[in-house]
Amino acid sequence: MKNLAILIVIALLAAGGYWFLQNKSRAQGDPKIAEFHTEAEALIQGIQQYKEFLKKYPSGTLQEISQALSGQGDQKVIIMATSKSRKNARGEMVDAWDTPIQFYFAQNGVMIRSAGPNKVFEDSKTPNSDDLFRTETK
Repeated sequence: MKNLAILIVIALLAAGGYWFLQNKSRAQGDPKIAEFHTEAEALIQGIQQYKEFLKKYPSGTLQEISQALSGQGDQKVIIMATSKSRKNARGEMVDAWDTPIQFYFAQNGVMIRSAGPNKVFEDSKTPNSDDLFRTETK
């Protein structure tokens, strides 16, 4: 009986340890997800600075928006908050998985979207969609 009790305690401790490790890794999250949020915050800050300076958001294709925020557009305005943004060979700003990000602009707001780890933009109704979003309104 004593041995059975010891085995039950050991099994409970093992199960508890496994649960703790699983939840700890989920709580810490994928470092690339944290990286996306940090980079998206800097991009939003840069986009808002661009709007404050030029009284409008950058427009055009992703490549044109990326160029505008990097001082390579018609306005020649360099936004320091976005100057270190990662870009692909076409000059488009990319996420931590090297997938081009998407920008959405409203009158007083910005949304940045990443396809996430699976590198596929999915409908929000798709089960287990891993797309990431970051928004700000002013």
